[in-house]
Amino acid sequence: MEYDVIVLGSGPGGYVAAVKAAQYGFNVAVVEKAEIGGICLNWGCIPTKALLKSAETFQAFKHLASYGISFDGDNIADPERTKELKVDIAKVVERERGVSDRMRKGVEFLFNKNKITVVAGKGKFLDANTIEVEGNGQLKGKYIIIATGASPKALPFAPFDGKKIVSYRNALIPETLPKSLAVIGSGAIGSELANFYLAMGCQVHLIEFLDRIVPLEDDDVSAQLSRSFRKEGMKIMVSTKVTGVTIDENACLEDGTPDPENVTVTVESKKGEEKIKVERVLCAVGVGANTSDLNLESVGITTERGKINVNKFYHTGVAEIYAIGDVIPTPALAHVASAEAVACVEHIAEQEGKGAKFHPVNYEHIPGATYTTPQIASSGMTERKAKELGLNYKVGKFMFTASGKATAAGKTDGFVKLISDADTDKLLGVHLIGADVTEIIGGMVLALDLGATAEQVKNTVFPHPTMSEAIRDAAEAL
Repeated sequence: MEYDVIVLGSGPGGYVAAVKAAQYGFNVAVVEKAEIGGICLNWGCIPTKALLKSAETFQAFKHLASYGISFDGDNIADPERTKELKVDIAKVVERERGVSDRMRKGVEFLFNKNKITVVAGKGKFLDANTIEVEGNGQLKGKYIIIATGASPKALPFAPFDGKKIVSYRNALIPETLPKSLAVIGSGAIGSELANFYLAMGCQVHLIEFLDRIVPLEDDDVSAQLSRSFRKEGMKIMVSTKVTGVTIDENACLEDGTPDPENVTVTVESKKGEEKIKVERVLCAVGVGANTSDLNLESVGITTERGKINVNKFYHTGVAEIYAIGDVIPTPALAHVASAEAVACVEHIAEQEGKGAKFHPVNYEHIPGATYTTPQIASSGMTERKAKELGLNYKVGKFMFTASGKATAAGKTDGFVKLISDADTDKLLGVHLIGADVTEIIGGMVLALDLGATAEQVKNTVFPHPTMSEAIRDAAEAL
């Protein structure tokens, strides 16, 4: 079977590349060893948001009385009454799986609509133009795009067993809610899932090796999320190294019944060694690129630390083979993979005279979004980075405690923080933490891309009352 374009992987990089290539008139095949839509749609971004919506709804019901709502006059704010609220984790997971199923069917519809061939199985290179698909023969393609994504990393002394030591995939489909959970790693995945389990009533320990949680964010944002988490009862440990995880299968309670909290996490911090007993451990220390079993060496594709080397067009330097998404050394984010997919296919279509033009991805202003409560959204430079570079900068902040919309919604945790060049007034970074701020960062990414100044943002009329008008107020502070 011969195709113009073969795409390995159908995640947010792969399926976007396939659809875009088909729209330019290419004959396209997609090789996928698992579910269409990849990790993001089936086991990452989308299902996590479904879980967090269930958690948000559960928490909202606990505070109905503060909004003037009750059942037949009963005071649901009474702590004894709120205990009647129960979580049916099976139903929560069923809803989450349903959301992913619907989204996956949407991608399958796009494939059918654009006459894209899906070949099920694990693919690897036989030569620079030939892919062998395990159990499904061989495919030849003029252009091949590698978009195989990444998989969760385990700690060397604590391999995943799917029950006591789990990855994000296991954490998305729990059969039961653990009494206690240790989350190792406080990036977006770790923090979001820690937030979910905490909201569902679990005792959560969030453990971070670096000096703050969500360490890629601005320091002030990290501090605010830490305060918000601690206020809800989460136990947070930073500058802490996990040195061991052991499971005692024979652990029993005083009455002789098995002790569910039979996992001991040993950590080292400034306080010395400490042992934490929990029922389950979620390891969220990062992901590794899925490149080791593609037979890349046989065709001369080079990698560094498992990531494929590419040029600005995402070309690997070998024949007409390209790579995008988590397999290359750019931010491992779904929206980055999708943007790279479009740029990559534009370059291919431009070469083939399809009337396309290559538009490079602006990596300087890639937005970050973390869907905790409160949410985090950011783009551009952090204050820590501005200091490291020795820049002459200014900071403007506006707290959501002073926002009418945030106060009306009862969600005043957080702020907007803008960083600008003190000499040129040009915006350098935008950092938001608060309710639904992931929905309003997009406009500020555009502002950064266009080189907007703080004065231009200050003079922009934002709608009132909204969370977004806090951006104007922060610019006024600048």
